[in-house]
Amino acid sequence: MVADALVYHPTVAHYLRFIATTIGRDKLLRTLQYFSRFYAWYLYRTNNPERLIAPFEAIKKQFGLTRKCLRIGKNVEHFKAAATAMDAKGGDAVLKYCAVGRQLGYAMYLSLDMVTYLDAAGIRPSASAKRLQREAYRAWFTGLVFNTVAGLYTLWQLRQREQGIDRKEGEGMTESKKLQRERTATNIQLVSDLCDLTVPSSALGFVNFDDGIVGLAGTVSSLIGVWGVWKKTA
Repeated sequence: MVADALVYHPTVAHYLRFIATTIGRDKLLRTLQYFSRFYAWYLYRTNNPERLIAPFEAIKKQFGLTRKCLRIGKNVEHFKAAATAMDAKGGDAVLKYCAVGRQLGYAMYLSLDMVTYLDAAGIRPSASAKRLQREAYRAWFTGLVFNTVAGLYTLWQLRQREQGIDRKEGEGMTESKKLQRERTATNIQLVSDLCDLTVPSSALGFVNFDDGIVGLAGTVSSLIGVWGVWKKTA
């Protein structure tokens, strides 16, 4: 039967594995949140009535609040990852300290972001919430900068390694293909980081991006995240 073919299709099983993960649901919510931010800006700029803009403003706000709630407690994961990266023996020193900086930046961002949840949800207003949220953005910005530096450094390393490969040999061709895969993965992560940087840099006033640019950049990085989680749950 057609119904059985659909229910037992491998794609359905894959979707269930994807949606069962917290990060998978978060990436989907994030995609909708940032697309709504972009589309609300677009509707406003094209002089559409408030009744058409309001639903997307609500999605942006409510999905953002939902994600903030889901992130509560996740700071511990990044503090642990920072300690693990710091204790790692051997490896490249630049990448090691970039990993530590990235994880500490994310951990501080999530810690401060968590503190502002009660105010954002309207449960317990706080006079210091705005300042704490600003510091959270500063920590996120720092973590993203460390990750961007690590990405650029990795690309430089891959270029250096590639120059020493003899493609006339079988092992050289195999190594070249491996480096190409690593370069592709690094480039994708770099694009994601650069897109994400628009959010805290705009909130902190470092750049003057409007909601259209920030929303579109956030949508791109979110879709990259969805694709990454989808591949991992295959």
